Amino acid sequence: MEKRKIEIMDTTLRDGEQTSGVSFSAAEKLTIAQLLLEELNVDRIEIASARVSEGEFQGVKGIMSWAKEKGYTNRVEVLTFVDGGLSIEWMKKSGAKVQNLLTKGSLNHLTHQLKKTPEQHFYEIAKTISLAKENNIETNVYLEDWSNGMRNSPEYVFQYLDFIVTQPVKRVLLPDTLGVLIPEHTFEYLSKITTKYPGIHFDFHAHNDYDLSIANVMEALKAGVHGLHVTVNGMGERAGNAPLESTVAVINDFMPEIEINVKEPSLYKVSKLVEAFTGYRIPANKPIVGDNVFTQTAGIHADGDTKNNLYFNDLLPERFGRKRQYALGKTSGKANIEKNLQELGLQLNPEDIKLVTQRIIALGDKKETVTKEDLPYIISDVLHSKIFEEKIIVESYILSHAKGMRPSTTLCLKMDGELIEEHAQGDGQFDAFMNALSKIYKSKNLELPKLIDYAVRIPPGSSSDALCETVITWTNNAKEFKTRGLDSDQTVAAIIATQKMLNVV
Repeated sequence: MEKRKIEIMDTTLRDGEQTSGVSFSAAEKLTIAQLLLEELNVDRIEIASARVSEGEFQGVKGIMSWAKEKGYTNRVEVLTFVDGGLSIEWMKKSGAKVQNLLTKGSLNHLTHQLKKTPEQHFYEIAKTISLAKENNIETNVYLEDWSNGMRNSPEYVFQYLDFIVTQPVKRVLLPDTLGVLIPEHTFEYLSKITTKYPGIHFDFHAHNDYDLSIANVMEALKAGVHGLHVTVNGMGERAGNAPLESTVAVINDFMPEIEINVKEPSLYKVSKLVEAFTGYRIPANKPIVGDNVFTQTAGIHADGDTKNNLYFNDLLPERFGRKRQYALGKTSGKANIEKNLQELGLQLNPEDIKLVTQRIIALGDKKETVTKEDLPYIISDVLHSKIFEEKIIVESYILSHAKGMRPSTTLCLKMDGELIEEHAQGDGQFDAFMNALSKIYKSKNLELPKLIDYAVRIPPGSSSDALCETVITWTNNAKEFKTRGLDSDQTVAAIIATQKMLNVV
């Protein structure tokens, strides 16, 4: 059976940017656009709203310049408005070639927001589409509030569709603007439309207010839509949009009759980049891209994985460029610890594993987080052995921070018994410390792992002199790992975490 080809349109740079507190710079927009089209291979991207700001204009201009060189101009879209041609003029100046024209998909919006009759609205839409065609701009149309239109004024929706199919538009975009659809209604409404207008390309644009976006996406595909709108990490207004990563996984695993172009192995990489640019943290339990989704915590699960992968499903982490992990905590068993020891290249006898397991469980009861990199320290502490000897020690340091001067650090490091001293400045005290450390490592022709994330946590409600935990994520030879430090001073906690890293690598 020949598969049905579905277009994936990513609107992270337009609808996703409507996430509260998120704003991409022009350079960030260009980087994300390049990754979406070339690394992930989505079919189309929506990158901006016309006439929003000068910064938005420059961002679109930069993307369109790159897209023109690559031959991607028809894959890049801009949200426009029925505004007497102002949006068209804006597009011409920016180089954009495809408009997604925002029109009214419900009688309620048309009557109370525009205060116009359907005939007046249709006349103005037709003029805008005609002007776009004169300027070699392709048109898709959004029916804003379409889902409520189908619920409360379906006669208007079909009146609109009867009009729009007579116009030179390429796609009709049907958004669940307020996230009010349930799967049953998604299938019902879209089936009526795709059946009545079999020659028209329809896109479905889901929102996630009731956490039903993926379920609605599946029903939309069953109803015969030709395209889907998604965002990286499910970003977007209110509860966000249908997440790209979950949409792709669900289609690939449960809808074999449908074909999409998106490359699964790049999903995690792009997800983490968008997280870094926005500062909008991915929840640890978020499907596909969350930190915990490929982590087995219960000891019985780790044991089952050893015995014929009993707790695996089709969502194998390798599909998304990730790796299965085994958490260490109060529900960990011997199997979890053995899995982590294998990765570290360490071996313990059964009696010693039992002692280490008991210590990890005790730490878990105190709500302590235990990482794989903590294991050698725990082993050394529990067994009073030399199994993990610190060969690199931060012997001493001076941190200085004065008004009008750059922060600086003088560091004395002990490496295999040799004391080495270095001084450096930086943008902050810890940055200065890392710069001094880098100088020492360069003098020894050694390379430091790259710091990719830095998080500071204090217990809720704590006073300022309470202990804080600094968790640093490093990458070394394409492998990520975390180290932690605990101190009343966050910089000192970061230095403790860094010393752990130096010995881990």
